[in-house]
Amino acid sequence: MKVAGKVIVVTGAGGGIGREIVLSLLSKGASVAAVDINEAALEETVHQAGGKGRVLSTHIVNLVHRESVEALPEKIIASHGTVDGIINNAGIIQPFVGIKDIDYDKIKLVMDINFYGTLYMTKTFLPYLLERPVGHITNISSMGGFLPVPGQSIYGASKAAVKLMTEGLHSELQGTNVKVTVVFPGGVGTDIMKNSGVGGTTTADTNGQDMSQLLTPKAAAAIIVKGIETDQYRVLAGKDSKIMDKLYRLNPKRAAGLITKKMTELLKGKL
Repeated sequence: MKVAGKVIVVTGAGGGIGREIVLSLLSKGASVAAVDINEAALEETVHQAGGKGRVLSTHIVNLVHRESVEALPEKIIASHGTVDGIINNAGIIQPFVGIKDIDYDKIKLVMDINFYGTLYMTKTFLPYLLERPVGHITNISSMGGFLPVPGQSIYGASKAAVKLMTEGLHSELQGTNVKVTVVFPGGVGTDIMKNSGVGGTTTADTNGQDMSQLLTPKAAAAIIVKGIETDQYRVLAGKDSKIMDKLYRLNPKRAAGLITKKMTELLKGKL
């Protein structure tokens, strides 16, 4: 789906990849409904976009609350007249601890935001998208959604759920006007760790890489928007995601071992 002239909803629009997606879409002539739980972060996105106008609206929504998500389409339509696509980018990570040590409240929060938030958005907006001449749903999974990362098993499980749900949705919507894309970012230099309230300076999306080697949020956003415009089924954002995708298909145990070694070194402070 070409984004020029389309109205697209972006969650997690207050920073990182989400903010850069907003800016990329606007630069290509799309109108954007920017969604985030953080009002100040959304205001900064508006500032970087050059001010709030007809083509950019902001919506403060907690994606955990299904009723709030279900009220969103009509608010966006009131601002923009319609909606043509959604990009479910919002997500959080977990503390870097094993399943034995993570508490159930944190497990529930990670699953609620990463999986259920994506599900609520998808299910809520799908009827509206089916009424459009063309529509698009893009869900952001993670390299951690197909490759296990020690200390991020619940995060990975939530992103694996997003992966399979999105792939299933793609199959269900064959023959309709709505296209579906699932995205697997590798290491991206974002503030997901800080914004998730788990402390530290290295994001889950880094998977143990040196920050200088990471894909920038702007570069990741460009890859994602290109994937939307070319109706790609799967988008692997970053060389690491592409390499590990191939390796995991060939030898899952070896791929998991490499990530385990890298994360062990990272957490011991050797990187």
